Amino acid sequence: MTNKLILASSSPRRQELLKQVKIPFEIRTSNIDETQITTTDPVEKVVELAKLKGLAIPINLNSEVILSADTVVAFNNEIFEKPKNKQEAYEMISNFSGQTHDVYTGVMIRSNEKETVFVEQTKVEFWPLSDEEIESYISTKDPYDKAGGYGIQSIGSIFVKQIEGDYFNVMGLPISKVVRELKKFNICPNFD
Repeated sequence: MTNKLILASSSPRRQELLKQVKIPFEIRTSNIDETQITTTDPVEKVVELAKLKGLAIPINLNSEVILSADTVVAFNNEIFEKPKNKQEAYEMISNFSGQTHDVYTGVMIRSNEKETVFVEQTKVEFWPLSDEEIESYISTKDPYDKAGGYGIQSIGSIFVKQIEGDYFNVMGLPISKVVRELKKFNICPNFD
């Protein structure tokens, strides 16, 4: 018998990626206070947040496996959260213009028997951008629900010159690594 995956996230992108690889899941989220994680180190932050989210969800049945994740964007080791307004979005995208930044996703997978935590890093290089390009972009809705103020899978993709690492990590879940780890918890894609 295979185990049942519980996704501890309401992220539409994480849900989309799990559906894409045909892993059935149920969503179970909790209201956690992310502000209690105060570290400014991007790797520590995604690990601590993934753990906080994952441990907040109870395992109700022995067959349940909890998957939690958190993604941050960092430039020069400074974390860029979701922009609160146009000014913040402008500053973020301006910083990335012509530069390379890092996207880190911390993932925790746990069952009653075991748990694993890992971090995936992807380097993203932006083209040099004009003020006009940035202004046009931040006038859309795209920047405001995404860490770093852009989505690689949406309009923000036009800024990306190249990436080094997992593309899906930038979307919020390094899906191929997650699938490999889930196999250890007796959860596999269902290709039927």
